[in-house]
Amino acid sequence: MEFFDTHSHYNDEAYIEDREEIINEIYNAGITKTVVVGYNEDKSEKAIELAEEHQFIYASVGIHPSDIGANKEEILSQIKKIRQMASNKKVVAIGEIGLDYHWEKENKELQKFAFIQQICLANELKLPIIIHSRDAIMDTIEIIRGEDSPKFSGILHCCVLNKELIETGLKAGLYISFAGPITFKNTKNKELINIIPDDRLLIETDCPYLSPEPNRGKRNDSRNIRFTAEKIAELKGMTVDEIAMITYKNAEKVYNI
Repeated sequence: MEFFDTHSHYNDEAYIEDREEIINEIYNAGITKTVVVGYNEDKSEKAIELAEEHQFIYASVGIHPSDIGANKEEILSQIKKIRQMASNKKVVAIGEIGLDYHWEKENKELQKFAFIQQICLANELKLPIIIHSRDAIMDTIEIIRGEDSPKFSGILHCCVLNKELIETGLKAGLYISFAGPITFKNTKNKELINIIPDDRLLIETDCPYLSPEPNRGKRNDSRNIRFTAEKIAELKGMTVDEIAMITYKNAEKVYNI
């Protein structure tokens, strides 16, 4: 059984002491593809570096809403650098990008500007986007639906179980990705996962964050993707093998690998 972890952060400082060891271990454990996701200029460069060093790793480049500049000029300068990085052949997406009102509440308009500008970049480069949305569901929906917003392809990363967001994403042609929180005992409305067609479903770890049960609270890595797959298989009445195969093919399709 092979898994595709569609969203990992092996460019994070959490792996500074054992990064290469962990990368080798996840491959040997059956995670035969992963995308290391950038979230600012430095981490996007590190994602590319890891992708160039390991055949089974791919990279995305982008500016996370918590890392955007203090004004439009700074944001455009950041995006110019992301554009240059995106020419690398191992870059398969622009992201993660989006809105985060949990940590940043005073710059909502700048976040929206950065989000839309990076969507435009992805469209220009014919790359999918990876959308981060935290405590910003309605504004995320507005941008996805907006008549003036550019059309795009991509992923709702670590998607929250909100029916309107999921339905909006599906209508826009997005893939819906789930991580460790789907396994948490206090997670509600898990039945919403059943409105997602099999051909739009993805799984991820978002490691080193969001470890699933039974490893909640510990540093995450791609080997834990099996627990997310098991929970989704249970909720959809399928086998883990089926979830692994379906999500692997979907990931290859959305990332054009």
